[in-house]
Formats: sequence, structure tokens, C-alpha cells
Amino acid sequence: MINKIIVSVLPYLPKKFVWIFSKRYISGESVGDALRVAYQLKEEGTRVTIDHLGEYISDLSQAKGVKEVYIDMIDRFEQAGLQATYSLKPSSFGLQIDSEVCFAHVREIVEKVHGCHSFVRIDMEDSSCVDAELELYRRLHELYPANVGIVIQAYLNRTPSDLEMLAKLHSKEHPVNVRLCKGIYVEPESIAIKDRKEINVHFMEALDFLFKNRIYVGIATHDRSLTSGAQELIQRYSLTDEDYEFQMLYGVTPELRKELLAAGHQMRVYVPFGKQWFGYSTRRLKENPRMAFYIIKALFYRG
Repeated sequence: MINKIIVSVLPYLPKKFVWIFSKRYISGESVGDALRVAYQLKEEGTRVTIDHLGEYISDLSQAKGVKEVYIDMIDRFEQAGLQATYSLKPSSFGLQIDSEVCFAHVREIVEKVHGCHSFVRIDMEDSSCVDAELELYRRLHELYPANVGIVIQAYLNRTPSDLEMLAKLHSKEHPVNVRLCKGIYVEPESIAIKDRKEINVHFMEALDFLFKNRIYVGIATHDRSLTSGAQELIQRYSLTDEDYEFQMLYGVTPELRKELLAAGHQMRVYVPFGKQWFGYSTRRLKENPRMAFYIIKALFYRG
């Protein structure tokens, strides 16, 4: 109840106050802010994915603007000599307005990273977008298999069948690349698992499936029980860093991140930036009010 009260009040507070909650998890408003954080993480030995904040546009003219941000972002990182991959939300390219316009914009970005030998991750959004986003990935995978990946959410009931579909797409010549996460969107019980322990079981089952099928996986979690279970599977299957990496969000569980790096695992951190940080922060909190407790705790204790 306290978490929900905090979340309901935050959107009405001054931005400068909300920034106190957000700055540990968002690099800033500009590409320059993302570059700064990427340099810091590089010194730590950490890979980065850059994520421009924004989703669910209302007009297709906005999609063109978002595309231009990504093209500029890629150019800036290439000019700086910083290796990065790029995360994007199809809804910010007009997926739910015109899927063909969305495809054309995202294809242009994937073509751009193909020329730079880099990579784009198509984020998975709420359940209304899943089918369209899997189809977007399938089409782009046919064209640029080494330069595009997808996200799978362990808490959805449909995930095992989605993994089977991806396994059929996967081959040595056309490799599939998956980011596996628990899932954060609030979904009805009819389509998503609610129990946290059961979600963890499904996460590990999905990870085992991906490892068995030799599909490269970004293990996206801040849950120690899952990172421990993942390390056991990595040993069991005798995997190398060409088979997987761990992935975390900027500012979240930095001590666990350092432990995994010290153990010899590859780590990638998602670094968000953008002028829509305020809306992003408050929306994420509304979707998962339990995060309010952890954010307030993080003001006093890092890790």
C-alpha cells in the first residue's frame, strides 16, 4: 500500500525531485550522457547496450524523429570508437499505427549497424505487441541474422512455444540471439504467471532450452538465485563466452555485476538516456509498484 501511495504521488512532484530517484538508473537526457557512462563501464570491463527512452507514439512523424536519433547515436558511438549495441522499442517506431512503416524504419537502423558490424536488440513490450514484434524480428532476421536479436519474457504462458519457433529459425548460417528476462509488464493471470518462484522456474527452463539448442542468450536478471542457477548450467554444458553473456540495467545491483565480472563472465549493461526519462520512470513504477521500495532503499544503500 505504501509503495502504491508513493507511486501515485511521484508524477505530481517536481522533476528535480523525481530525478533523485531516477539518476542512478538513467544516464541523462543526451547521447553525450550515454557516451560518458559507456566510457565508465568500458573501464570496468563491461559491454553496453544503449537504450533511447520513448515508446507508444501517437503520430508516424514521431517515428521518423526517433529513427534519426538512433542514426545519430550510432554515428556518435562509432566516431568515439566505443563498441556498443542498441536497444529499441518498436512501439516508438509506430508498430501499433502502421507495422510496415515501423519495419522500414527499424530495417534502416539494422542496415546501419550491419555496416558498422554492430547489433540491434528488438525489445519485447506488453502482450498486445508480442506477435507483431516476433514477426518484425523474423523478417529482419532473414535479412541480417547476425545484426538483430529479440527479447523473450519468461513469465508469459506462451514462452515455450515462442522458443520452439525461434529454435526453428536458428542455424549456424542464421543464428538467433535472445535476451531472456522475467518480464515487467502487468498482464492478466490468463496469459502470465504471477508467482515469483514459479516465474524463476520458467526462467531456468527457458535458459536450459536456449543452451541445449546452442542459441546465444543474454541472461538478463538481477536475481542471485537465477545468476547462480545460470552458472551451474554454464558449467554443465561447458559453455564459453561465445555462447552467452549476463545483462543488467544501469545502476541496478552493481555489486552482483562486479562479482560476475570477477568470476570471468561477460557482462552487458543497458544504459538508458533521453528526454522522456520522467515519463519512463513514473510508468515503470506504476507497472511495478514494488520497485518504489528498492528505489528508496537505493538512495541510502548502493547494491
